[in-house]
Amino acid sequence: MTERPGHAHEDGPLEHSHHPDAIRARLSDGPRRSYLKDFVFGAIDGAVTTFAVVAGVQGAGLSDRVVLILGIANLAADGFSMAVGNFLGCRSELQQIERARRMEERHVERDPAGEREEIRQIYAVKGFDGDILDRIVTHITGTKKLWVDTMLREELGLDIAPRNPVRAGGSTFLAFVGVGLIPLLAFIARYLWPDLADNAFAWSASLTAAAFFWVGALKGRIVDQSWWVSGLETLLVGSLAATVAYLAGFFLRGLA
Repeated sequence: MTERPGHAHEDGPLEHSHHPDAIRARLSDGPRRSYLKDFVFGAIDGAVTTFAVVAGVQGAGLSDRVVLILGIANLAADGFSMAVGNFLGCRSELQQIERARRMEERHVERDPAGEREEIRQIYAVKGFDGDILDRIVTHITGTKKLWVDTMLREELGLDIAPRNPVRAGGSTFLAFVGVGLIPLLAFIARYLWPDLADNAFAWSASLTAAAFFWVGALKGRIVDQSWWVSGLETLLVGSLAATVAYLAGFFLRGLA
């Protein structure tokens, strides 16, 4: 597994080669987009909300059938909702970039001197001056695409290679449904095999706790946090959500 920044062993191997050929090949592939964040947050939400349903139904003293109906309905509806929300969010980023690109292209065409001066000032702030600064400006403004791309990144702060909306939404949905199904596994098993012992809720809680910790540990890779601290943090948050749902169901059980 790749070491996280700040946690790599000083005497260990680096994460990738710095041979000129390896660098050239790596840069020619362009930036790699990770969808781990979409997966992790979909998984956390799936586990939290589904087990909250399970805990609430158990607190209300309702049957396993109600657990399965509400749990599966939650997986389908909330999972789809999260995926669509992530898809639309990523798509909005793409649309924002395209709108900004059209604007910058129009500025370059109508006022090239002003846009050239913006490039000059951007790189002057970075510490370049004199002949080197002149050559940088000449090189960047010599190609329209490079010129516009530079303005998008440096002036507007946009990521010109955002995530794919379909992959982002799909990662969220698969994680939500896959991990969110874990709290229901014990109830599905007892529904299929009624002779199983009456400890489905205990099994559900144990499996969900393990899922919380695993997902939290995975999240630690993203936020550069110790895996066990992140795992315990996610386990605590999930447990609090489940406790609240259980108590709500318990106090409202008379309405069922």
